[in-house]
Amino acid sequence: MGGPPAPVGREELLARLERALGTRGRALLTGPAGVGKTEVALAEANRAEARGETVLWLATLPSDREIPGASAAALVASVAATVTWPGPVTTGQETSWVFDELPGPQRTAVAMLCREAPIDAGGWDPIALRLGIAQILRTLTCRGPVLLVVDGVQHVDPDSADLLRFALHLAPPALRVVAVETPEPYGEAGAPHRAPHRPEDPQAAHLWVPSEADVLLVPPLHADEIAELLIHHRLPSRMAGRIHRASGGNPRLALAVGRSLADARTPVHHAEALTLSGRARDLARQLLGAAPLAVRETLLLAALALRPSSTLVRRAGRPNAEADLAAAERAGLVSLAEDGSVTFTAGLLPSTLVHDACWAERSAGHAALAEVVDDTVEAVRHRALATDSPDEDLAAEVAAAADLARRRGNSALAAELALLAAESTPGRHGTRRIARLVDAAEEAARAARADLAMRAATDLLARDAAPADRVRARLAVLDTAGQGLTGLDEMYVHAMEDSEGDTALRAAVQLRLAVKYVLADGDPQRSRTAAVESAALAASMGDPRTAAQALTVQARMERALGSPDADAVLAQARALELAERPLGIRNAAQILTIRHALFDDRLTDARDELGALLPLVQRRGSVEDAIELFRTLAEVESRIGPCSAALAHAGQSLALTLEAGLSPGPAWYALALAETAGGSFARAASYARRSVQASEEEGDRVFLSRSRYALGRVQLINGDVAAALETLRRVQADERAQSTVDPSMLRWHEELAEALLAHDAGDEALALLEEVRPVAARLGRATVLLGCDRAYALWLAAEGRTDEAAELLTRTAEAFGRAGLPLERGRALIALARVERRRRRRSAAQSALQAAASVFERAGAAPWLALAGETPAGVTGENPGSGSAGEESPPALSSLTEAELRLARLVGQGASNQEAAAKLYLSVKTVEARLTRIYQKLDVRSRAQLATALRP
Repeated sequence: MGGPPAPVGREELLARLERALGTRGRALLTGPAGVGKTEVALAEANRAEARGETVLWLATLPSDREIPGASAAALVASVAATVTWPGPVTTGQETSWVFDELPGPQRTAVAMLCREAPIDAGGWDPIALRLGIAQILRTLTCRGPVLLVVDGVQHVDPDSADLLRFALHLAPPALRVVAVETPEPYGEAGAPHRAPHRPEDPQAAHLWVPSEADVLLVPPLHADEIAELLIHHRLPSRMAGRIHRASGGNPRLALAVGRSLADARTPVHHAEALTLSGRARDLARQLLGAAPLAVRETLLLAALALRPSSTLVRRAGRPNAEADLAAAERAGLVSLAEDGSVTFTAGLLPSTLVHDACWAERSAGHAALAEVVDDTVEAVRHRALATDSPDEDLAAEVAAAADLARRRGNSALAAELALLAAESTPGRHGTRRIARLVDAAEEAARAARADLAMRAATDLLARDAAPADRVRARLAVLDTAGQGLTGLDEMYVHAMEDSEGDTALRAAVQLRLAVKYVLADGDPQRSRTAAVESAALAASMGDPRTAAQALTVQARMERALGSPDADAVLAQARALELAERPLGIRNAAQILTIRHALFDDRLTDARDELGALLPLVQRRGSVEDAIELFRTLAEVESRIGPCSAALAHAGQSLALTLEAGLSPGPAWYALALAETAGGSFARAASYARRSVQASEEEGDRVFLSRSRYALGRVQLINGDVAAALETLRRVQADERAQSTVDPSMLRWHEELAEALLAHDAGDEALALLEEVRPVAARLGRATVLLGCDRAYALWLAAEGRTDEAAELLTRTAEAFGRAGLPLERGRALIALARVERRRRRRSAAQSALQAAASVFERAGAAPWLALAGETPAGVTGENPGSGSAGEESPPALSSLTEAELRLARLVGQGASNQEAAAKLYLSVKTVEARLTRIYQKLDVRSRAQLATALRP
């Protein structure tokens, strides 16, 4: 399906809309306000205009429903404004052409409708007016296909609805109609007025008799689509998961929440609860305003409860709870399960109900719920929230409830209760309150609740707390920041000052600094220094857990810096970790051991260890642990297969990331790799671009390089050499700025070398390969050397040494196969097919492609399998659009390099030197020099002769 792009997340819905219009000629888009119905209709209108169709757009207003004929008159005016007819039009007679082909009575009736003629005492002739509107639409379709969009069909007045129904009934098939409806569950008095769309509803202002086939419900967006929407509108994507929960996937609400967050300028790692004000709150109030006051009072009780249900709300004092909640469900505010449990459709709705209620209403609600809930932890919570008077006995009860919630595994509730216990502690118990604030901050860190950690730390830091307590509170805040460590320098400085003289705390602070130096500052050498100091301090205090974590960070930096000590340091960390048996594995030696196996292409070992570890983490580990394992597993499977499993595991990593409100950059990077291996190159590029933006938002230097690498790689595969070259050069600059030495951690070197070769920069490509080879050999990175061999073979081919290139690629493909890297083997075979083609060995080229296809099919590498079905000229380094399967270039063209062939084709198609230079990102002088070589190789003297030589 061509035409302008679809709105975010609506490609499938647009396809269904096109099918409905193609078969029935009618489609009704329905759904709650703000879900994006108008955007979908507008996208369809844009596509219709791109096909040359006439588009009529009728947008109604709520007041139109009270004005007889308002919508029909607006339609006539829309026809006049949309279509230009021959002949002069004088001012004040813009619609006079409409009457030209109408019989007299019809012309008079339409003129009365549009107030271009005085209305007779008896009013307009209804039959003449019906026929006149129908004739206008019939006449319009004589000029070609017409798409009529009625945006806000629920506001069409009854007279206009009758006129339009008649006209559409007589309209030819060339007139297609899209109606946009927002159900209105309540009238002015709050009584049910119009339920969500039902085809048999006689009260609805339907313009035709709808069927199941042409009624399209516009659903909310998924969390990943909300993230893409935020990026599209240049809003922070890190909070996509929480914004999705707040908005329920409603695009209008999501954008309002995102803008509210951006306008507040609150650091995203502190915004768990979100800063909701202005437009976001107003939209929520508009949605809630659809329900009568009694229903909203019932909803407030549901909003205050942890596990709301109709039974609980009824017992808490709302005898009509079931009826009220059913009415709220019709209004699209909640959904009700069979067991009576209540779920708000958007998290912004309960938070707004609570926000707008006065203290007396909230207190009364909590007190009522405390009497009827059947869980002791929930009862204590409600009793504490029902009073604003600090009480030590109550605070002790809440603290005990927090411990119980923690033992149950409900870390989020435990964090909330721990802070509530601290806030319930009377001021005269200052020491006890500070101790509880420290516990609350650390509990919030374990639950990844940045907002609660910041609240606890802010309260504590405003009091006369001991330096050790201040450090622990600040460390808790730092531990909830995730990838986003920029903007927290002051927090680190104060933590260092307060840890003076406390060796154990200094070790903990140095450990956090070691992570910051690499993530936020891109300085692995400084990170290694801080990690070494942290490990030494922790060891001196007999703290094996902190020592193991510090040694793990040190080992990671040693590897990046190309130190031969990396494995030995990691072994020390692993030994301490096994003895200590920490609860979590994120940033632990165990997971780094697996990642080293990934870097070394010991992929079977890595997958086996991950498979053994994953069930344990899913049962007892944190969400961040599970995210780390799923992401790493996806990276392993993207190289070894099965590629479908890589997609599934990367998707799980993203779902957990968005649910936890963490930065989606790492998960999007994993999805970009998985899509490159087994999904779609186009989707891979999209995920890589999202990862780049998210990593830039976070100031995450590590994943910024990785995501750019993933983007550059897929750009190269797609044949977009200029873009790939630009992206991969940025990766090169990033990695050199970070002093990264080990080429196995991010294999950009071979990709950049190939991009340079495709850009006719062979000398630079060769220099890059000669630079990386000795490092890879010294560190024993055998598969990195194989990647260099593949790129070097392409350099040999570009130099005309095709026999040597073919021999080297054959050996390289076999070596990749022995190393258990099927996708790399298949890629080498595709390169071999290209070289064999240049050697004019068509049968050998076809054999290599068939072997590559077999490899890709076994690995489930769908996009690569499709690539292997193209001609060798259509694969990596050559624009896939430059040829088609089975097309053979003239033998003389085999003497051209890929860069020369691209230029030759552009010039042969009529491009000037300036146009070709702009298209290929070259200077005009370079184009002229390259054309001279092309003319010499092909023995041609003019552009006409060049065009002839290029013909198959």
